[in-house]
Amino acid sequence: MTEANAAPAMPRRASRPRYIEDGDVLPFEAPTPESTVALGPTGRPMPVIPEPGPRTSHGKARVISMCNQKGGVGKTTTTINLGAALAEYGRKVLLVDFDPQGSLSVGLGLNPHEMEFSVYNLLMDRDVDFHDVVVPSGVDGMDLLPSNIDLSAAEVQLVHEVAREQTLQRVLRDAVKEYDVVLIDCQPSLGLLTVNALTASDGVIVPLECEYFALRGVALLKTTIDKVRERLNPDLVIEGVLGTMYDGRTLHSREVMDRLVDAWGDTVFHTVIRRTVKFSDSTVAGEPITTYASSSAGATAYRDLAKEVLARCPDA
Repeated sequence: MTEANAAPAMPRRASRPRYIEDGDVLPFEAPTPESTVALGPTGRPMPVIPEPGPRTSHGKARVISMCNQKGGVGKTTTTINLGAALAEYGRKVLLVDFDPQGSLSVGLGLNPHEMEFSVYNLLMDRDVDFHDVVVPSGVDGMDLLPSNIDLSAAEVQLVHEVAREQTLQRVLRDAVKEYDVVLIDCQPSLGLLTVNALTASDGVIVPLECEYFALRGVALLKTTIDKVRERLNPDLVIEGVLGTMYDGRTLHSREVMDRLVDAWGDTVFHTVIRRTVKFSDSTVAGEPITTYASSSAGATAYRDLAKEVLARCPDA
């Protein structure tokens, strides 16, 4: 049969419309498969954290200590960059360098040998006022109480003082009235200076390198925090445990993170600080990563951490 003589195609019969019946699942009501839930590096679903609202006034600061008796876990880096990120969100922030090594002060471009006053003078000399010691950090909305090796003498001298554990709390009273957040960078030990910091604090953030030996020492820190809470500061809480120097490419980092979440649960921050050379570069430059490399992954991580801290501490 030629194409010209082909029979015309029969029209397709229209399908009967299907009406929605009770119990039908509409497309927009269909359950989301569990596999599509975005899991963060901690192995938990990533929450949506709202942008922090602005502060209409400043004062009644929340005091938070960065504490871990193991050195090199990211306490100073976290203090600098979390403080800068909080300042970006409109908080007035004070950083307290409470480590005789003075790494926090050096990391913000100060020379420890050229300080007229340091936090040591504030602790030991009643004629020195808080405003005599505080200096600008170079970041808008963030100030610094600097430190140097002189602070190492304070631990010996404070032994003979009355209420020696409350000395830092006493000298920070004026600061609490002027700032929204006070971050204390503690030394890598559980001595008298660290106990002073915990006594003066409302909360503790525990930076923890994602490495096995760092994980072992957290139990001892928890015991110290419990003793301070029991004997000196009943309102002290652990704001969160922060995984630092995380490398998701290695099985070891992932296993340590899994153990951390198993042990501490939701106390572990969803934000994780990954390894990047930008942190070392910003330290050499004497400024936070949020200004040195504003669009880097490290800067984004600390902004996310700031949002998470403010969500956990609504009064900050």
